[in-house]
Amino acid sequence: MKVSYLFRLALVAPAFAILAADPALEVPLGLLPIQFPKSNPYSVEKRELGRLLYYDERLSADGTVACATCHAPENAFTDNKPVSSGIKGQTGGRSAPTVFNRAYSLAQFWDGRAKSLEEQAGGPMQNPIEMGNTHEVVVKTLKGIPGYVARFKQAFGSEDFGIDEVTKAIATYERTVLSGNSPYDRYKAGNKKAMSASQIRGFDVYFNKAKCDQCHEGVNLTTNAYHNLGVGTDKPNPDEGRMAVTKNAADWGAFKTPTLREIARTAPYMHDGSLATLEDVVEYYDKGGNPNKNLDERMKPLKLTAQEKKDLVEFMKALSGEGWQAKLVAPTVFPK
Repeated sequence: MKVSYLFRLALVAPAFAILAADPALEVPLGLLPIQFPKSNPYSVEKRELGRLLYYDERLSADGTVACATCHAPENAFTDNKPVSSGIKGQTGGRSAPTVFNRAYSLAQFWDGRAKSLEEQAGGPMQNPIEMGNTHEVVVKTLKGIPGYVARFKQAFGSEDFGIDEVTKAIATYERTVLSGNSPYDRYKAGNKKAMSASQIRGFDVYFNKAKCDQCHEGVNLTTNAYHNLGVGTDKPNPDEGRMAVTKNAADWGAFKTPTLREIARTAPYMHDGSLATLEDVVEYYDKGGNPNKNLDERMKPLKLTAQEKKDLVEFMKALSGEGWQAKLVAPTVFPK
């Protein structure tokens, strides 16, 4: 039996608080109310502080990289590169996932190594090939900026803050980066003209013939589970994926299933950015992935016709939505 992510989240609901009505946080059609951890409750001051920190390059060791460098709003909160670049032009081995709808996920990163958005926010700061800094230096830098000291006092009630407050602010902002009210959402809500004829046919392919919803289901079109699709397993030194976290051989080559919301805007695809277009993705799934010792049992040839492939791509374009373009604008002035 398939158990949805939202059901699993309900099992830990005592640790979360559903946000009360707030005009600054309208949830687009198709999504559920945002849940904020009780250990990090929402406030407007905290969200605005997090927005500033998210875009501030001073959090990196050389002042050249911010969270937004790899997760930029103009690129649908990713960087549209196969793999991301950090300080001094260094590159990693994985593609930057979008920030959209991270509020609906517990574990973060392709391998799920961060248990929360708060934990995730602190990771890149001290990664030598990303922001190349240390938490201690980040806090020292921010405490040396009077404008930030004042904002931390507004958000947390004290000028004596540490890395926990820094990551809580960033995570609060990231939880407000939402995408919904897509043609797909409007179609589901009863507007049968919201999607084109090709997209409606693709809807049928997605849910019935290809059964994409085995992994991409629910309001955020992901189970947030980990699967080995064979991507990169034919390379000389394959990425271990989830196994690097769990040390379980059954997780070798498995990566977290991403949301499909805004998928048409977040190319290239897969954890290594190896598939350039949605057409490439459909072809990859149609062939059943790359055979390997741990290939997910659901990865089998789909035998789609040329028209079904086109319609499936068109349906995925119907997952591009709203809720972020106008109100999530990068700041032009930072605290001094």
